[in-house]
Amino acid sequence: MGETPVGAAPGTMGEDERQLAHLGYKQELTRAWSGFTNFAISFTIISVLAGCFTNFSFAWTAGGPIGISIGWPVLCCFVLLVAVSMAELTSAMPTAGGPYWWAAKLGGKGWSWITGWFNIVGLVGIVAGVGYGAAQFLFATLSLYGVKVFGFDFTAPSPSHALHATWVLFLIILIGYTLVNIFADRLLAIFNNVSVGWHVLGVLTIILLLALVPSHHQDAGFVFGHRFNNTGFHGGHFSGAFYWLYVLPIGFILTMYTQTGYDASAHTAEETRGAALGAAKGVWRSVFFSAIAGWAVLLALVFAATNVPAITEKGGGSIPVIETALTSAAAKAVLLICTVGQLFCGAAGLTSCSRTWYAFSRDRGMPGWALFRRLNVQRVPMFAVLASSIAALIITIPAYFGNKVGFPWAYFAITAICTVGLYLAYIIPVFLRLRMGDRFEPGPWTLGRHYKWVNVGAIAFVVLVVYALDIPTVPAGVPWKGDFKFESFNYAPLVLVIGLLVGIWWWISAKNRYTGPVRTIDTDELGRVIEAPPEAPPAPALGGGAE
Repeated sequence: MGETPVGAAPGTMGEDERQLAHLGYKQELTRAWSGFTNFAISFTIISVLAGCFTNFSFAWTAGGPIGISIGWPVLCCFVLLVAVSMAELTSAMPTAGGPYWWAAKLGGKGWSWITGWFNIVGLVGIVAGVGYGAAQFLFATLSLYGVKVFGFDFTAPSPSHALHATWVLFLIILIGYTLVNIFADRLLAIFNNVSVGWHVLGVLTIILLLALVPSHHQDAGFVFGHRFNNTGFHGGHFSGAFYWLYVLPIGFILTMYTQTGYDASAHTAEETRGAALGAAKGVWRSVFFSAIAGWAVLLALVFAATNVPAITEKGGGSIPVIETALTSAAAKAVLLICTVGQLFCGAAGLTSCSRTWYAFSRDRGMPGWALFRRLNVQRVPMFAVLASSIAALIITIPAYFGNKVGFPWAYFAITAICTVGLYLAYIIPVFLRLRMGDRFEPGPWTLGRHYKWVNVGAIAFVVLVVYALDIPTVPAGVPWKGDFKFESFNYAPLVLVIGLLVGIWWWISAKNRYTGPVRTIDTDELGRVIEAPPEAPPAPALGGGAE
């Protein structure tokens, strides 16, 4: 028997609901999103107005202009291999669980368990990283506007004051994300649609300002041929095998971190109409269009980066480029555009994270699953939203302290951690799909016979991600060196440690209770089987019985 699916007329079940029922789930979330909205949430989370600007310094410092102008498009081609591999899986299994659900069906409950936890770690990192990055840009914007409010002076703060003020801004932003996700789910869908327009027009505006305002620009030889090595490794040299195999990959975090979060299209599949096609296309299209927009805005930044010594002295970030290349009014406009884009990005990131937390709880993978799988009256997983926000807040606490010169080392640790965690979650089901071969049953969007080379290329790229993001980024971060400093350590390898701990947890106890995806089509919110009412005995025939 059961309930009428949300979004369907009484007594009917649409194709999306039938497919979801076939996968074992009732339609509980509101299926109100269009295919464009589904694309919009991934495009918003990728956000070239966020990652391209907040992580610009990685590529500038470790690689230089070629790491940006050439590194970005080359790496994006490999990211697209991962995205189309995930799109095929999304089409075949359009559920909110995404990667961990695919892993369960393709490899079993053990694979599902480890994938789910990598995905949770990565998405919590996105909420924290994007939120803190938005706070940094908001701080810079308020500084340019000379704002003084609530005891915070943004005009000429000390390094410690800047750290504290930025963290307070992050807290305010995180609270805003949480309230919008809990109480304004339909408004959030509108925000995601608006965000696409904001990003497109914002990128065009920034490119025009960087092209027209500065009196002169770098030439193509600088943009496509110049190399930097300001990491402190290799004596600052930018030639030889060490530069190409060690220094340059450090700068890859610009592309790798920016091009994450597109699993959101899979996580919101149960809220998307025509999900088997719409959600699948949302995954790869968000990467493709972000690659084009991101490359355009990055080239504009590098062409405008004429005051190289000043930019390098200030850390090689995008804000020094903007401040040295533009007038005060133009710089204010660019920072404002970026800040608003990042606010859109963070709100969408919390949506994706909470849906994963909810789905993993629905399948009893999270401690306290009975609470986190509940929906409020707006049919939003409120407790999963709160849990995601609190987890993001906790891992960002170290950024309140930083180091003595005001460097928020914890922020950069978070970006690396979330990137590695997400790509491991992305690639595990891709590997399992490759292993399954022709036994895999595709949905309406499929790679066909090309899946082999696409999947292999995707796996190779993720190996590069793990390598590039796990190596020490500065000499003081090498543990066996005498000048080792705690705040310079690259914490990305902690993801692998977390994976080990989750694996131990699995073998000790979790394997005895986590069974993979749990059917909800015939259970209530507490997992109890709903018994179908006994059928009534047939009514006796009238007029034909013997006396």
